[in-house]
Amino acid sequence: MSNLAILPIIIPMLSGIIVAFTNKNVKLTRTLTKLFVIISLIVTSYVTYVVFTEGSIILETGDWVAPYGIIMVADELSIILILTTNIIAATAAFYAPHSLSLKQENHYFYTFFFLLITGVSGAFLTGDLFNLFVFFEVLLMASYALIVLGGERVQLRESIKYVLINLFSSMLFVTAVALLYGVVGTVNMAQIAERVAEVDQKGILTTIGVLLFFVFGTKAALFPLYYWLPRPYIVPNPVVSALFGALLTKVGIYSILRVFTLIFTHRPDITHEAFIWIAGLSMLFGVIGALSTNNIKLIIAYNIIPAIGFIIMGIGIFNKDALSGSIYYFVHDMIIKSALFLLVGVISYVAGTSDLRKMKGLIHYYPVLGWLLFISAFVLAGIPPFSGFIGKLLLLKGALSNDEVAITIIALLSSLLILYSVMKIFIRGFWGEKDATFSLTKKPAQGQIIPIVCLLAVSVFLGIGAEYVYPAIDGIAEYLLDPEIYIDSVLKE
Repeated sequence: MSNLAILPIIIPMLSGIIVAFTNKNVKLTRTLTKLFVIISLIVTSYVTYVVFTEGSIILETGDWVAPYGIIMVADELSIILILTTNIIAATAAFYAPHSLSLKQENHYFYTFFFLLITGVSGAFLTGDLFNLFVFFEVLLMASYALIVLGGERVQLRESIKYVLINLFSSMLFVTAVALLYGVVGTVNMAQIAERVAEVDQKGILTTIGVLLFFVFGTKAALFPLYYWLPRPYIVPNPVVSALFGALLTKVGIYSILRVFTLIFTHRPDITHEAFIWIAGLSMLFGVIGALSTNNIKLIIAYNIIPAIGFIIMGIGIFNKDALSGSIYYFVHDMIIKSALFLLVGVISYVAGTSDLRKMKGLIHYYPVLGWLLFISAFVLAGIPPFSGFIGKLLLLKGALSNDEVAITIIALLSSLLILYSVMKIFIRGFWGEKDATFSLTKKPAQGQIIPIVCLLAVSVFLGIGAEYVYPAIDGIAEYLLDPEIYIDSVLKE
C-alpha cells in the first residue's frame, strides 16, 4: 500500500483551497496556480514511472482492507490518463491569464479549475463504483460553475440544458449502482467483477450493465445521446471549453472502458456488438454536425463525437490491437482536442468572430496560427506520422482481424470528413487575399500560442515517437484483456 496513489487527487484539491484564499490578489493567484500545476505534473510523472516500473499502486484508505473500504487503484490505464490530464491542466493554467477577463478570474476560476482536475483524477483512480459517482459529481459541480463564468445570457441558457441532462444521468447512475449493489452485495469494482464472473453475468446483471452504459454514454456524448453536447461546450471562455472538450466526455468513456473490460465481459454478443454500431453512428453523425456549421468553435465541438466513436469501436471489437488503438486514440484525442479548442479560441479572438464566413486572409497577419491549425488538422484526422494515425491504424487492424468490414469503411470515411471539416477553417479563414481591416486591429496572441505549441509538440511526439509509447499502450491492452490481474491486485488473492 502506498500513499502515492492519492497524490493526484490531494494536490489539486489543496491547490484549489489555497487559491480560494488568495483570490483578491490576481497576480499571486496566477503565480500559485502555475506553481501548483507544475508540482502536480512532476509528482504525477513520478507516480507514472513507479506504476510502469513496479506495478499498480493500491491504496486502502483508512486501513480498511478491500473490499470493505474505499480503494484507490493507480494502474497503468488510470495513471497514463491522469498524466495526460495534468499536461492539459498545466497548459491551461498558462493560457488562462491571456484569455480570461479580470472579472472571470476574480470569480474563483482557479479554484473551480483545480476542483475539476480533482474530480477527473479521482474518477480515473477510484476502485469503487459508488466513489466513481461521487467524483463524477465533484467534477460536474466544478463544471457547472465554469460554464456560467462570465454570466452572459447564452451561457446561462446553455448551462440549463447541460445541468438538466447531467442531473438526469446522475440519478440513473446512482440507481444503477443501487441495483448492482442489491444483486452482488458490493460496490468494489474488483469484487463486483469476481461475483459477476461467478454467475456468468446472467439475467439482471446484463440489464444493469446496459443501464450503466446508457449513463456513461450520456456523459460521453455517444450516439444518440450527443445532442446536448456541442453548444454548452463553446459558450464558456476558450480555456474552459478546452478543459471540457479534453476531459469531461473522456471520464464517461473511461468508465465504459473500465466497466466493460473488467465487469461486464461475459455477454459480448449483447453489449460489445452493440458498441460497434453505436461507434459507427457516432462517427457519422458527429462529422455531419461538424460539416454543417460555419462556427469554428462548433466544428471542433462536433468533432468530439466521432472521436468518442473511435474509442468505443475498439472496446466493441475487444481484441488486443483494437484496445491498444482505443487507448492510444484516447490519449491522443485528449491532447489534440485541448489544443484545438485553445487554437480556435485564439482565432476567434484575433478575428473578432467565430463565423467562418466573416474571416479571410488571416495567414498574412497570423501565419503561426495558420500553420498550427494546418498541423492540428492533420494530427486530428490521423494523417501519418501523427498520433491519430497510430491509434486508427491499430483500430483498423483489430477490426479487420475480426472481419468488421463495415466499421472499417465508416472509420476511413469519417477520417477524411474530419480532415475536411477542420481544413475548411484553414482554407476559408486563413488562405486568400489580405483583409485590410486586420492591419488596423491586429491583436497580440503570443502568450496564447505557446501553450498550444506545447500541446501540439506532445501530440507530434506520440506519433513520431510511437516506438517508445506503443509498448506501454500494448501492455495496458493485455492487462485489460485479463481482468484477473486487476482483481488479484486489489483483493490480494
